[in-house]
Amino acid sequence: MSPDEYCQQKAAQSGSSFYYSFLFLPREKRLAITALYAFCREVDDVVDECTDDSVARNKLAWWRREVTAMTAGNPSHPVTQALAPHMTRFKLQARHLQAIIDGMEMDLDQTRYLDYPGLQKYCWHAAGVVGILSASIFGYSDPATLQYAEKLGLALQLTNIIRDVGEDARRGRIYIPVNDLQQFNVKAADLLKGQYSEDFVKLMQFQAARARAVYQEAYALLPPADRKPQKTGLIMGAIYHTLLDEIERDGFHVLQQKISLTPIRKLWIAWKTYVRN
Repeated sequence: MSPDEYCQQKAAQSGSSFYYSFLFLPREKRLAITALYAFCREVDDVVDECTDDSVARNKLAWWRREVTAMTAGNPSHPVTQALAPHMTRFKLQARHLQAIIDGMEMDLDQTRYLDYPGLQKYCWHAAGVVGILSASIFGYSDPATLQYAEKLGLALQLTNIIRDVGEDARRGRIYIPVNDLQQFNVKAADLLKGQYSEDFVKLMQFQAARARAVYQEAYALLPPADRKPQKTGLIMGAIYHTLLDEIERDGFHVLQQKISLTPIRKLWIAWKTYVRN
């Protein structure tokens, strides 16, 4: 199996909505974004799959060294071997890859966030910086596009947090800010126990409204000149925005289940968004 095939398999197996947005890219950009996505999956899986924090930290330290080795021309992992040729071609910066690893380490160091600004810092590492790297691969002419991409990354991550509230709680992590929980009289213990209530629904409605506002802020930042090359990001946004709507229509029953869109529906949204833009 070649490095590119390894990354393709990693992306396809994840079932992620991102995979469907990659389908419309030219081959070179599709290979680059797939390799970047595979990198994100690899380091994210370290935290999600390791039950021993010390093992997870050692693995993340290995990935830090691997990023350094890649930039020196000596990648050893299929993902970095696939990603290496694209670093210069698309002006990707190793410091941004290291920032993604920083975000994974934050998951080991912190399981609660006091307020929204604190959560935003985490989201930048987990998704905002991924948006910047992705926009660089898609192509842009106006630097303001990177601000759009960073903001879109935040919106996508906020949607993920809503979708994964129950799953994250079962791992001992709560990303909903503490002061938001207090505002809506929802205790952290309620999430950990999967306790559904009217107060929880109101809390999630507030989180969804925040995410939707960030989507609108992101789209407003996208320069018209870069709308065409950034179609893939717009597809990601459309799929995730539809997912958010679906979660709300379902009454935010996210504590005991993970709500998702069918592959056919994702593909339809991707095609519709591609044609419109």
